[in-house]
Amino acid sequence: MKRGHLRVLLGAAPGVGKTYSMLEEGRRLRGEGRDVIVAIVETHGRAATARMVEGLEVVPRAVVQHRGIELSELDLTGVLARHPDVALVDELAHTNAPGSAHTKRFQDVETLLAAGIDVISTVNIQHIESLNDVVQQITGVPQRETLPDAVLRGADQVEVIDLAPQALRDRLAEGNVYPAARIDAALSNYFRLGNLTALRELALLWLADEVDTALQSYRAEHGIQNKWEARERVVVALTGGPEGETLIRRGARIAARSAGGELFAAHVISQDGLATSHPGALAAQRALVEELGGSYHQVVGDDIPRSLVEFARASNATQLVIGVSRRNRLTAALSGPGIGSTITRESGDIDVHIVTHSAAGGAFALPRLGGSLTLGRRLAGFALALAGGPLLTWLLVTFRSEESITSDVLSYQLLVVIVALVGGAWPAVFAAVLSGLTLDYFLVQPLYTITVAEPLHLFALSLYLVNAILVSYVVDQAARRTRSARRAAAESELLATVAGSVLRGEDALQALVTRTREAFGLSRVRLLSGGEVLVEAGAADVSAAEVAGAAVKDAAVKDATAQPTTVPVGTRATLELTGPDLAASERRLLTVIASQIDAALEHSALAQTASAIGPLAEADRMRSALLAAVGHDLRRPLAAATTAISGLRATDIALTDSDRTELLATAGESLDTLASLVTNLLDVSRLQAGALAVALGPVDLADVVLPGLDELGLGPDTVELDLPAELTPVLADPGLLQRAVVNLLANAIRFSPAGTPARVAASRFADTVQLRIVDRGPGIPADRRDDVFVPFQRLGDTDNSTGLGLGLALSKGFVEGMGGTLEADDTPGGGLTMVISLPAVGPAASGERGEPAEPAEPADQTHPAPRSSDGAPA
Repeated sequence: MKRGHLRVLLGAAPGVGKTYSMLEEGRRLRGEGRDVIVAIVETHGRAATARMVEGLEVVPRAVVQHRGIELSELDLTGVLARHPDVALVDELAHTNAPGSAHTKRFQDVETLLAAGIDVISTVNIQHIESLNDVVQQITGVPQRETLPDAVLRGADQVEVIDLAPQALRDRLAEGNVYPAARIDAALSNYFRLGNLTALRELALLWLADEVDTALQSYRAEHGIQNKWEARERVVVALTGGPEGETLIRRGARIAARSAGGELFAAHVISQDGLATSHPGALAAQRALVEELGGSYHQVVGDDIPRSLVEFARASNATQLVIGVSRRNRLTAALSGPGIGSTITRESGDIDVHIVTHSAAGGAFALPRLGGSLTLGRRLAGFALALAGGPLLTWLLVTFRSEESITSDVLSYQLLVVIVALVGGAWPAVFAAVLSGLTLDYFLVQPLYTITVAEPLHLFALSLYLVNAILVSYVVDQAARRTRSARRAAAESELLATVAGSVLRGEDALQALVTRTREAFGLSRVRLLSGGEVLVEAGAADVSAAEVAGAAVKDAAVKDATAQPTTVPVGTRATLELTGPDLAASERRLLTVIASQIDAALEHSALAQTASAIGPLAEADRMRSALLAAVGHDLRRPLAAATTAISGLRATDIALTDSDRTELLATAGESLDTLASLVTNLLDVSRLQAGALAVALGPVDLADVVLPGLDELGLGPDTVELDLPAELTPVLADPGLLQRAVVNLLANAIRFSPAGTPARVAASRFADTVQLRIVDRGPGIPADRRDDVFVPFQRLGDTDNSTGLGLGLALSKGFVEGMGGTLEADDTPGGGLTMVISLPAVGPAASGERGEPAEPAEPADQTHPAPRSSDGAPA
């Protein structure tokens, strides 16, 4: 019998619409004439999902008895007997009740597929076995229901039902996913925006990997060798050299420019297995590749360019990153094209990036001003004259004739010009004299004698010398101008760099000092102020010079022990230079750099002054607010108490007993208010001074919330409580936590509409317990939520009858002083929810993570299989 077709709808979280989409597809297929039945579906009480079931044939569930409890499951026998074209099976990862035909629902689906029945099913990303630990790290919730990866990978079609995280939160807030009692906890825990975004990324990446695997299989089956740029794949070629880290980071940046980009690092080893580079460097580079999310590969092959290109093609790479050659020009000229050139030629349609690095070009340094031509070029000129003269003479003697004297003279003249271009004046004069003598000895009659019989020959020799001097002069001037141009360009680059460093902010001083040391070839540069070292560059470079050879190290040590040169930097500091003496032109440039360093110091000083003024301005604002509060809010209870006491002391007024009682009550109430305000002011002062005394210990939330309700005189008609009995204690100071809860409850009651009670609920999420105080009032705009935690702030700044505006500021300070957080969030349907998060003490109690903090697939909990103490099915 032909096997059935399995289609799985994959979701990032509950509520994205998997079951709805499955039923919608079933209705579409039924409209096309297919025989479709609902094998099992969980609507979770969602009206829209239940309406989609209407009109579809539903196979009655099988009832399983277990320890006197009736559990309903998919009726596998009934579905097989019905044998439809398509069966809709919800929740592929579900665990069946004991006594069912199979332990897991995906095994039931396998039986249906073997019977030739097409199946459409659903599953969430958190149920995939290989991602279980990743999901737990993201959400803090372990998943008991898992699905082997092989089952999902073996499906004929996997489709992601995608919904933006905020859209899912909006759907949850509207009551379309969970009952109203679970909405607050779900939004504050599992359905956080960050959690949903991470789960969505997991789902999309898992599907992208599956698509990529299918694409690779298709290309292999059809013998397609050309790259298909479905996504950026960057291969970085590593040699084990010091440039490896630079290449890896450049490759990582290229891969990150496109969504889903992949990074590969490849190192080619010879077939004999002998290491050709430092294994420690390769190990460090491999760790860096893995840290950046890439993978490291060793490729075996003797032909390095071909092996790299073949690996890149096998990986369907779009970019290949290699380093610029470390060979000098002479080595490159003698050994032919390097690896980079060969890779570029053979890469075909793979883009090749040749990246420069410090090992190739060295650190930035200013070209030295000096003679027109370097010693190397002059030596090369002499060598060319010594080698080229005899060779040219041999050729001319071999083809000598009576008519060849003119060409012989022009050939020697060409040699003189070439030597002049290479080595300048003195090699050219040497070549002219040498060529004149050889011309007279080997080619001018009488042969093999140095005799100037004709004055014309002497004139010809003079022409050789004049030509050599003129050409060498032109070459010398061109070399001087070239070096001056290079020097000017380097100075411009240096000045642009140091000017940009000042604008880049707080690292400018280090960048300027480091650049100065590199540019002038110094061993150490220090910036001193009042004998204190502000910035130093090069102190550790002496030991680092060991890798470049003992000579470099000895020179560095010698420079380090030499008498340093000091350059004043404005009136603030001094620049201390250790190394070779600087020329006058370099000192002029150093003066410009010193002015830039002075500007950077001034920028730093202004920034420090601004940061110091900030707290003073804040303290001044607090002081002004405190004076305003003392002048208004404290005056009212103080005046009321004074008036009441004055009335009691008056002798000219006859007071009745009821009058005296009323005046005493007024005085007592006013003094209580005054004491509360003063206490709050003192607490604010302690918080700002960091002197808040906190005594942490395990605290049961009920022992804090219930006394807080009594303190405010609140009952069941004004506050709804949802404090699970199995909730673990929190690490807190009971006194401070109670004060925070009282302040938040007072605010919630104040802003809740008449007849609408506030709500206090608690739940555990991972290692945190959250206490939520919920009201249905007007709420707070998102852009004002931070303002409400500022001392002396009242919403709207118009209410002068509710205290100093310290309640929320104190509550936040108390909670943060206990190592927790206090955040403001929207209440679904309107209002404000204040969420206190505190560390939990001890492991989660049984069932503590399930309702309502764990929004696992509700069907997983609808008919839970009884389990023994070790967690296995009983």
